[in-house]
Amino acid sequence: IASECLSNVALVQAFGAGPRLEAKFAVKLQKAQKDGLKKAFAAAAQFGFLFFIAYSANALAFWQGARTIANGSNSGVTAGAVYTVIFLLVDASFIISQVAPFLQIFAAAAAASERIQSVVDRSSNIDGTNTAKGIKLDRVRGAITFENVTFRYPSRPDFSVLEDVSLLFPAGKHTAIVGPSGSGKSTIAALTTRLYDPCGGRILVDDHDIQEVNVRFLRSRIGVVQQDSCLLDRSILENIAHGLVNSTQADIASILLGSTLSDVAKSVRAGGNFHTAVAAHGPALVEIVNRVQEAANLADAHTFISDSEFGYATMMGSSGNEVSGGQRQRIALARALIKDPAVLILDEATASLDTASERQIQSSLTKVIHGRTTISIAHRLSTIKDADNIIVFKDGRVVEQGSHSELVARDETYASMVEAQNLQTTTPMARPDIGDVATPDTRKGTPTNDLLTSPITEKEAFTDSDQTINETPKEQLVDPLGSQRSVWSTMRGIASLSRPQLVFVFLGIAAATVVGGAFSGEAVIFGHTIGALSPCRSPANIRASGNLFGLLFFLFAVLVLSANIISGSSFGKVAEKMVFKVRILAFRALFHQDLEWHCSNGRTPAVLLSYLSTDAAALAGLSGTTVGTIVSIMVNLMAGILMTHIIAWKIAFVLLATLPILLGSGVMRLRVLAQLQNRHQLAYATSVGITIETVNSIKTVASLGLEHELLAVYNRSLVGPYKASFKEIANADFWLASAYSVSNLIYALAYWWGTKQVVAGLYSQTQFFIVLPALLFSAQSCGQMFALAPDFSKARVASAKLLDLIDIGPARLTHRGDIVNDTKKGDDLEAGSKEPFTPLNQCGIRVNFRDVYFSYPARPHLTALKAIDLEISPGQFCALVGPSGAGKSTILSLLEKFYLPKHGRIEFDTRSTFDRDRVALVPQDSHLFDETVRFNVGIGARSGHEATDEEIETACKLANIHETIASLPDGYNTRCGPNGDRFSGGQKQRLSIARALVRQPSLLLLDEPTSALDAESEVHFQDTLAKVSNRMTVVAIAHRLHTIMKASVIFLIEDGRCVDRGTHEELFQRNASYRANALHQSLGT
Repeated sequence: IASECLSNVALVQAFGAGPRLEAKFAVKLQKAQKDGLKKAFAAAAQFGFLFFIAYSANALAFWQGARTIANGSNSGVTAGAVYTVIFLLVDASFIISQVAPFLQIFAAAAAASERIQSVVDRSSNIDGTNTAKGIKLDRVRGAITFENVTFRYPSRPDFSVLEDVSLLFPAGKHTAIVGPSGSGKSTIAALTTRLYDPCGGRILVDDHDIQEVNVRFLRSRIGVVQQDSCLLDRSILENIAHGLVNSTQADIASILLGSTLSDVAKSVRAGGNFHTAVAAHGPALVEIVNRVQEAANLADAHTFISDSEFGYATMMGSSGNEVSGGQRQRIALARALIKDPAVLILDEATASLDTASERQIQSSLTKVIHGRTTISIAHRLSTIKDADNIIVFKDGRVVEQGSHSELVARDETYASMVEAQNLQTTTPMARPDIGDVATPDTRKGTPTNDLLTSPITEKEAFTDSDQTINETPKEQLVDPLGSQRSVWSTMRGIASLSRPQLVFVFLGIAAATVVGGAFSGEAVIFGHTIGALSPCRSPANIRASGNLFGLLFFLFAVLVLSANIISGSSFGKVAEKMVFKVRILAFRALFHQDLEWHCSNGRTPAVLLSYLSTDAAALAGLSGTTVGTIVSIMVNLMAGILMTHIIAWKIAFVLLATLPILLGSGVMRLRVLAQLQNRHQLAYATSVGITIETVNSIKTVASLGLEHELLAVYNRSLVGPYKASFKEIANADFWLASAYSVSNLIYALAYWWGTKQVVAGLYSQTQFFIVLPALLFSAQSCGQMFALAPDFSKARVASAKLLDLIDIGPARLTHRGDIVNDTKKGDDLEAGSKEPFTPLNQCGIRVNFRDVYFSYPARPHLTALKAIDLEISPGQFCALVGPSGAGKSTILSLLEKFYLPKHGRIEFDTRSTFDRDRVALVPQDSHLFDETVRFNVGIGARSGHEATDEEIETACKLANIHETIASLPDGYNTRCGPNGDRFSGGQKQRLSIARALVRQPSLLLLDEPTSALDAESEVHFQDTLAKVSNRMTVVAIAHRLHTIMKASVIFLIEDGRCVDRGTHEELFQRNASYRANALHQSLGT
């Protein structure tokens, strides 16, 4: 939940969804908390029983030893032998006490190892890393045949996506697939690249069963541009070059798998010359770069890349969020083209592109696809009308196929789709977005219409949408919060967090005090026992002493068992409750910050997620037995020092003088480990980020065959921290070894000095054997405490970071006591009322831009908007159009109040005040959370209101998704899957529309709301707009002019200015660029 939320901060803030998601987060945490409490009790019981067994063994040894000595010479056992056995048992019991706190660490490691091993040992039926299994064709012509293929996704085994499909994609021909959203089009692409195997039938590649062909070889001959273009957090150079990793050019594999490309990009970002840096690495790299630039030219990406600050060395951000959707798509297209594949699959490859880019790319593709097997999946029919064959899908079946002219002549399904999308240039139509009508020389290489970015991170969501690419170099890792909290302040914060559990804190301290005092009590019993077992005493007296001290040791065993269970369970409960509270408060604090905070100081989702995962887990490391052990050690040390000075101060005083040496070794180890934790935490967070990104982008990774390359990158990310950690851990262990060795030296000193005092007659044997174990156990226990230093150091650093985060959130330490009650039932913290409500304004709101200037905080030298003046009347349907990078998405981000203008005013109903509850957003990238459909739609409801089932269904009907949901076995309780991947792109977009409509907003913002919709759904959406536009103000951005033709007013935005405005017909008559776009999108035959 936290990962998804951090990856979509803008979406969460746009709908004020933080409290609702926090409630879900709390419910999940409560399940973990219950397991944690059980674990704490189990660990405490285990710890206690270890002591019970050890002390019981001592009791038995004393009892049997006394009997043996009392029997005299007949037993053949001397008092010295009995002493040796008893002392070994006493020492063994102490060693057990030292080992016990680590048992739960070993148990956790074993459990983690088991889970990891199960993944490692799993054999995949579709292994893209195996180069030996399966045949490799001498030549791939690219003929793909589907024979009676049936398919169901593993996540939905009872729902058939394809049903008895038979298809032929002829070699060297261009075949297009069209049809409604969810009809199985993208599934064809997934099966062709063998991301899945069919449930029935078979797929042939050049007459060979696809399951007999080596998977890695197959994918090396296929280039794919997926519907949701996913790029990795590398430079543009590396992302495009990824297309070569698993290609036919094996001679350059060493460069692609190494760090050369990354080093070149770093050199350029550090101020070096790109061409010089490339040339320095030899001709092979020069060839790779030439291919990258050639592919970028074909994909119409070279211009905007060159215009960015670092050119091809520019970092893309997680999932490519540093650029717009259209730019991501162009880079993904370049990545596919550089491979020179035998089969090219384009799944909505131009859905996010403006019209000028689309024209440019289609012109290039016409040359590229000549003689190459090409499979195009598209909703925008103007992009595939020249295909050799067009296949129309519906409900997982082929309903018709033929050329564009043939299908139009039949006047069936395809013809109706054409009619729905055809742009009549003489009458007004559905609102188109001219946002992309500029000529190539006016389009800047800047991000455009992306209010919400991709599934991994949101780092520049709303910021980069209309601006030049920007980056925060990953090599400049800094502390995201940048504060230094003192140890005292940290302890005060922890104490405040623990305040609601004070009863258990005191109970745990009391029990731990008993455990700590037991060591001194054991020393007293041990000393008296040794004195009582003298053969000089009568046998009856020896037996009575043995019975007494044996019984006392057994009572000690029961007492220590009970005290350990109480201590471990109490501190475990306090730790689990505190970690639960800290995670909730940290989650709340993260989503209380604005987008600018999330975008600065290297705050990536992976780094911020570490607060809730790694840091909270480190804090949880100070669990019941660990805290109980530390408290008992401190009590043992103080009790031992006090008691030994009372009994034999001359012996104790000399031995105590060695204690500072022992403590100094431990303190040095603590310092070294704390520095290590501070220094390398962010470095390891980078490695975690790579892992998260890889898992979330697994389809892209598999399609491109990047498994080996990503493993190499992951290994390189660990090398530096590992080497430094290894040295510093060795340094820390030196001090640990010193602490342990000093305790043995104290033993030697104790026996030497103690015997001298006994011989001198100053102290008795009993006094000596009381002082000896009491002080030595205290000294050794200090060594044990310092062995726990890694956990303590991690917990201290993690606590400081979490407290710093909480301090910038809405909650304060003095108001934290009731948080568990707030969320224990998983109630919606934002909305408790289920009563219907009336929209705030039945006619929408008025919006005015008054001389607005704006620059993004990350790039203050670039002006995104210049003297923008817009007037939008209540209930008006208006559209923003213009070239990429013109400022359209910036206007929407200002309307959402993610930023404030640098100059001028934005008025809502003639006021500058803003109520986000009155605004709803449909982003271009429609993200869904891994929850039910009901939750994902209902999350759009206003604050203070929980959407009813009726409201959710009404919104879904308006978005034309209700029937699709109703047809699913679980209906509205169907889970959407990670990133909503259980639904098609079009279905996700319709759910996103429903989410906005359930809010019943006064202002509806639409950013490419129909880019992934089929023609039928688009018509339904236009009808919906017609129904709702009379009671709300609509501001829309779209590439499909057909979508916005009926807009009351269309604002033409160029270079941050509004250069023209009017209706569709007015702009078509007087504006050349608008007219060119309209004509290009016409489907007339």
